[in-house]
Amino acid sequence: MAEFVSGKLKSVFPAPIYRETVLAPVFVDAKRFYLDSLLEIQYAHTLMLGRVGIMAPHEVAQCLKALEVLDLEKIRSATYDGSFEDLYFFVERELAAVCGYENAGKMHTARSRNDIDLAMYRMVLRGRLASLMSRLLDVRTWLVKLAWEHRASLMPAYTHNQPAQPTTLGHYLMAIIECFERDFERLNGALPRVNRSPMGACAITTTGFGIDRHYVAEMLGFDGLQVNSYGAIATVDYVAESCSMLATCMLNLGRLAQDLLLWCSVEFGYLRLSDGYVQISSIMPQKRNPVPLEHVRILASKALTQSQALLGCLHNTPFADINDSEDDLQPMVYAAFDDAERSLRLLAGVLEEVEVCTDRMAACADANFLTVTELADTLVRYTGMSFHTAHEIVSKAVKEMQGKYDADKIVAYVRQTLVQQYPHLPTPEAGLLERALLAKHFVAVRTIAGGPAPEALEPEIERARQQLITDKQKLQTHLDRFSKAREHLHKAAKLLLASSGV
Repeated sequence: MAEFVSGKLKSVFPAPIYRETVLAPVFVDAKRFYLDSLLEIQYAHTLMLGRVGIMAPHEVAQCLKALEVLDLEKIRSATYDGSFEDLYFFVERELAAVCGYENAGKMHTARSRNDIDLAMYRMVLRGRLASLMSRLLDVRTWLVKLAWEHRASLMPAYTHNQPAQPTTLGHYLMAIIECFERDFERLNGALPRVNRSPMGACAITTTGFGIDRHYVAEMLGFDGLQVNSYGAIATVDYVAESCSMLATCMLNLGRLAQDLLLWCSVEFGYLRLSDGYVQISSIMPQKRNPVPLEHVRILASKALTQSQALLGCLHNTPFADINDSEDDLQPMVYAAFDDAERSLRLLAGVLEEVEVCTDRMAACADANFLTVTELADTLVRYTGMSFHTAHEIVSKAVKEMQGKYDADKIVAYVRQTLVQQYPHLPTPEAGLLERALLAKHFVAVRTIAGGPAPEALEPEIERARQQLITDKQKLQTHLDRFSKAREHLHKAAKLLLASSGV
């Protein structure tokens, strides 16, 4: 720890328990997560102080030179010994050893560890958001490919975990793709709200020095300012929103993983994972366990749970600078994003090599009475009866089968019922009713927007393909902004150093 005594920074050793339980672990986390962002902030703020005349050119040059020659390996390998409070003071001490105590101290004019910390948190989080968006795009790429490949592959659609109606695998996958498109849209919307600079808020009320907050924000690749200084320090919604968006994405991912796991079971037999994505049993020679999908599911659950835990930790905390939202909380956010990325990466790998058992899926789509809704619809179209009447007739036909699907018997029962009970209505030919019971026909007539018929589905898959291109461009715009700001920052520092002769 440290305190200022007679204008000098004096070491004050913390209590051993405080050091072991808080300061040492926090220092390890800070080195891992924040060192690069802290140094960029040092560059940007120092350049700004020189730009507005708060620091003299030669002082700025000496400080920039110190930043250039910092021994980063020494910092990364340093262990916490209690002679400094945190990473910020450790780096300041290293800078002072190069450019002098007074110069290093002037770098801290018109800023606080508060606005520095919040800037670091936001810079790291924006990177995590961008990385997660990239992984999500990878999964969507494979889903779109599979949706197009299997746009006509018949399969059962399920409601209440029971086979309901025929559809296609492409139709199912487009539903998942739309979920992930919305997830990307939510993450993309959250990123600009995260990417706002708190620098210049200082402790919480700004400063009496005439600094240029906009310049620092631009040099650090922020989209703008978190304007109100109180809010810049106290607000936590930037991270709460990001974790909420992450949790929603993981919820969608977990539901998909659950379906895929069921489809890999022998009882379903819809999917077969490649040998590289199964595990054997140590005792049962026949086993091909789809364990990677289980890992997709638990990693998604972990990420979701950690995101929810963040909201719990922040609930009912004061609207002010407070440690509840800082050192011990932020790593949990990164752990959530780590698990989410692992889950998405793993799923993308599985999808790249998965084998779809189309014959089995198609056979199931043509069984278990899945097409009888279309039989009822056909009666309505042909006879003009109400749907409720048609539903009743078909329902009785199904019950007559006693669970054993037989299309011929269903057709015969329906035609007999029409002749006996509805002689005033036309009776459809058997061939018309037989066609109504075919899964392929069931899908083909569902041509309205959102349906599984080729006329409805294929344009949607193409739209999803184009949306992928658009979203990749959106992500690249963010990444370019970050990288160009970093390049501009270091170029500005080098130019100033070159002109100063230091």
